Amino acid sequence: MPRNPGITDEEIIQMYKSGMPFKEMEPIIGLSDRAIRNVIYKHGIEMNREQSSGRPRKHKVNEDFFKNWSHEMAWVLGIFITDGHVNSKAHSITFSQKDERILRIIANYMEADYVLAPYGPTMQTQSLIINSKEIKKDLEEMGIGPKKSFTVPFPNVPEEFLPSFVRGIIDGDGWVQKRGYVMNVTTGSLSFAEGLLSIFQSWKLRSEITSEMNPSGNVVYRVWVKGKYELPKLADIVYNNATDNFIFYKRELLTQRSHEI
Repeated sequence: MPRNPGITDEEIIQMYKSGMPFKEMEPIIGLSDRAIRNVIYKHGIEMNREQSSGRPRKHKVNEDFFKNWSHEMAWVLGIFITDGHVNSKAHSITFSQKDERILRIIANYMEADYVLAPYGPTMQTQSLIINSKEIKKDLEEMGIGPKKSFTVPFPNVPEEFLPSFVRGIIDGDGWVQKRGYVMNVTTGSLSFAEGLLSIFQSWKLRSEITSEMNPSGNVVYRVWVKGKYELPKLADIVYNNATDNFIFYKRELLTQRSHEI
């Protein structure tokens, strides 16, 4: 029984970790129950007896998390909208981060079980799986669906929570120059890029959008903040309500020129 085209070990593990029973996985993957188990065993994933018997595994999570705005929710949404994934085959979403500390903070905020699966070509990056039909629905109502990269809109974030949301965007997909003169956020969605630019402009930051073609032939947009005086100003705004919920090295890069202001 051949595996369906495009189905990777990583996706099989994510389906399993999301709680999907083997009977539902078989037609999606194109492998038998036994072959799926072999993939799970190969990567050293602990098997769950209840799930193996056909009953989906339940994971704890606050299913109302994305219904109510807070600084914590805005930050998590910013990370997810830039660097998260909506599973098109199961009622689950995933957050992928090299900094596992960030995944633990997200799980804590969402009151979620800490369910991890390996991610990426080398299977070294960890991916936090949140299994919830309700959360997936709430995100899709904001325009954040399985193929969000090129279509996601800039969400209607209350002004109070915009700094935390933008901090999440930077943590999710922001790049900061080591010298601290420029930073950018990359997206395939022009709507999202224009929304982010308007926020930077409202904060009186020197900012712009550039575009280029990626190797796949798609247009990608970079939203820039430029200037050694501008990056510390941005940092003052986005880290104002932060505790430890940010990627440390990005904050260090953004604030390194603060003494020159």
